[in-house]
Amino acid sequence: MAHYGYVRVSTKDQNPERQLLAMQEHQVQKKNIYMDKMSGQDFSRPQYQRLLKVLKKGDLIIIKSIDRLGRNYDEILEQWRVITREIGANIEVIDMPLLNTSSAHDDLTGVFIADLALQILAYVAETERSFIKQRQAEGIAAAKRKGIRFGCQKKELPKDFKVYYQMWIEGKISLRKAAKALQMNHTTFYRRCIEYQREMEKNCFKL
Repeated sequence: MAHYGYVRVSTKDQNPERQLLAMQEHQVQKKNIYMDKMSGQDFSRPQYQRLLKVLKKGDLIIIKSIDRLGRNYDEILEQWRVITREIGANIEVIDMPLLNTSSAHDDLTGVFIADLALQILAYVAETERSFIKQRQAEGIAAAKRKGIRFGCQKKELPKDFKVYYQMWIEGKISLRKAAKALQMNHTTFYRRCIEYQREMEKNCFKL
């Protein structure tokens, strides 16, 4: 019986060290650890797919927590079925021993309890994510009604921006020299000039 570890972090910037350490503590050989650095929204992950291809009946997959396997309720349940039913391998969830399908649950009742616990936890996790998204949307909507603006706030224009803008418009100075004098990137200076011009035109129409 071979032991495999599966590690996943959502982005390349996240540190998988905690999960890798957990694999070492469970004596999973380094060559048997498969790691993906991408979202868990679906199962088209290269290392996960490689793991499924080498997995055999009686083998064991070890994961730190159930959300490392994935985040979609239906997909998690489907992969759980593929691993435990079609392949005949076992799953050990370090942070949730109740889900383990290996030695502690060799009998049919134990397997049933593990499967039932998985369905409940996966459903609760997905429901909670839906609630979080709903609360975020409601919070953003409420903030917008109060006039709160989101996104990157533009920096204030430099003190002498209007002077150099006028000089540039009149052809008395080049765009790059004007930007340099204002300690701005020339592309930024040009963009802010366009924005400034549009704002003045808008104000003229209001008069």
